[in-house]
Amino acid sequence: MTTEQRGSRARTIEPDPSRRATGPAGRRKDLTAAGAGVLLVAVAMAVGWVIQEGDGSLQVHWPPLLASWDPHLGPGTPAAVAVAVAVVVHGPRAAAALPWRKLLLTCWAGSVAWILSLALIEGWYRGVARRLTTKHEYLRVIDRFDDIGAALRGFTDHIVIGPPGNWPAHVAGHPPGATLTFVGLDRAGLQGGGWAGMWCIVLGGSAAVAALVALRALTDEHLARRAAPFLVLAPFAVWTGTSADGYFAAVAAWSVALLALAATRTARRPAATALGAGLLFGLTCYLSYGLTLVAVMLAAVLVAARTARPLGPLVIGALAVPVAFTLAGFNWWEAYHLLVERYHQGAGGTRPYSYWVWANFACTTLAAGLAAVAGLRRTAASAPAALRGLRSGTATPAHRLALLTLAALLALAVADLSGMSKAETERIWQPFVVWLMPAAALLPDVDRRGWLAAQAVVALLVNHLLWTGW
Repeated sequence: MTTEQRGSRARTIEPDPSRRATGPAGRRKDLTAAGAGVLLVAVAMAVGWVIQEGDGSLQVHWPPLLASWDPHLGPGTPAAVAVAVAVVVHGPRAAAALPWRKLLLTCWAGSVAWILSLALIEGWYRGVARRLTTKHEYLRVIDRFDDIGAALRGFTDHIVIGPPGNWPAHVAGHPPGATLTFVGLDRAGLQGGGWAGMWCIVLGGSAAVAALVALRALTDEHLARRAAPFLVLAPFAVWTGTSADGYFAAVAAWSVALLALAATRTARRPAATALGAGLLFGLTCYLSYGLTLVAVMLAAVLVAARTARPLGPLVIGALAVPVAFTLAGFNWWEAYHLLVERYHQGAGGTRPYSYWVWANFACTTLAAGLAAVAGLRRTAASAPAALRGLRSGTATPAHRLALLTLAALLALAVADLSGMSKAETERIWQPFVVWLMPAAALLPDVDRRGWLAAQAVVALLVNHLLWTGW
């Protein structure tokens, strides 16, 4: 252990956790974990095919993913390969050398380039402009929000299938904050699927930046830099560019990041920053019902920072959005209970819980990639020491990283067991999967480029062999 003097503040530097277990035994365990991930996906595919061919109850064409077999190349193919090669070859070195602010901007640009190039494999119209305009999507109802107040007051009347004019699946399946986002874009003159798609892609790319900001505040800059290439080259980018869930993930991630800055007193105005975190969390809850589970991540931040000081401003901010929507006439709880009924009227009522309760994690394996799986193996191995360190106040940066990762896994487990996440979790669970990616920072230097390549291969294969549906 060494001490670094920075300005007037001394900072303790813990030994690099990625240098532990770097020998053959550690590598074998990493590869075994990745192999277990591959096996899980293979079993989910095999069992899924049997069930789907037998009775069609899975309601997905390429289980466990909501996708169809469609081998193809597209205009985004060269760009996607080029981005992948650039990050694999130069990402680790650039992440270590760039000044911090330039690193954040570079990661945002790299993430957006990766997401956009993957989307453009389908072409501009099919891959970006059309995605949010299909019969299930938000842009189908823009004209029904000419009077926003009336639309909010009557929103719950159109959730359940039956009454005339029920909402499309995604509008009914989310609080109105999601739809209002695209209504706002339309009112601002940014009409159509192209602008809506780019909104989701550009903001979705910022989730990687938010994660880096949170990691630096809660762990240390070294671990954040090591995580950066893995956050940029995340396989879930396949779905970030094809749905609004990448946008939701970014809002949730910035809520966590702002709270991390406030809790560690890194921000100049911690109270205002915590208030901002609360506002974004409140908005997150009105973008997707399931994202109330982001509260687990926020709690983990406060535990990691060993403080409850930001809790007051956080709660005040978090209540502001619900109060505004309630005063406008939208009842979140009533809408959620109606959504449960709508969910069972559709695919949710036929998809077997006994399959999806474990196959959802096969989807997550594909979305997070094998490097994240190997990193999670290292996180799990350090969990007992991390919990002891957090209790005693001697937690290392790696311990606090483990806490964030375990909190994301807890949120996923709750979502999974609820029965309201059956299929499509490769898309829906992005706001939590983004917090699994930093676990790859614990992988040793000698293997990092290989693991980055594995991440890229997963995304490229999925995007070139399958039509992902959203």
